[in-house]
Amino acid sequence: MTATRIERLITAGQFTLDGGSWDVENNVWIVGDDHEVIVIDAAHDADAIARAVGDRRLTAIVCTHAHNDHVDAAPELADRTGAVIWLHPDDLPLWKLAHPDRDPDAHLADGQVIEAAGTDLTVLHTPGHAPGAVCLHDPGLGVVFTGDTLFQGGPGATGRSYSHFPTIIASLRDRLLTLPPETKVLTGHGEATTIGAEAPHLQEWIDRGH
Repeated sequence: MTATRIERLITAGQFTLDGGSWDVENNVWIVGDDHEVIVIDAAHDADAIARAVGDRRLTAIVCTHAHNDHVDAAPELADRTGAVIWLHPDDLPLWKLAHPDRDPDAHLADGQVIEAAGTDLTVLHTPGHAPGAVCLHDPGLGVVFTGDTLFQGGPGATGRSYSHFPTIIASLRDRLLTLPPETKVLTGHGEATTIGAEAPHLQEWIDRGH
């Protein structure tokens, strides 16, 4: 049995919402071992993700939320590999903006555990950046995949449609700040951080949000 590991792939494309488009780079996270993996956020480039997966079995594509830059490559990657696309149902309106003719395969639920290659990812529903935004926490690996809910330096943006600042503040306070401070935060864009490193900044945001 090979050890579970986390691989980071950076892909580039555009984020489009509310009539605007912005060039972005996204983190695609591949979690598993030499035989089986899951992908967290299939962004922009199905070919690059498929190459990174290689000959391993891809069992699931887990979407932290449905902004197009996090899900635009998901259907093609799923069609090529047979992987199941998982999305929280509260993000179906956003998903439909990106993929009007294709539904996700399965719905994420708060508290659900996704297992793959020795990994147990617990789904934390963390709305605010998007209604169906989730984080994925693996206590065994000591990591939380936060999508666009938490970055190095603060919360995800809440200035566009389907987002809400007080809601993301509640998610940070109730779902993420309660994790162990040494928990590594693997984000949807940019560099990693830890819950402990972000706690002082988050408390400022929480105080501001009241």
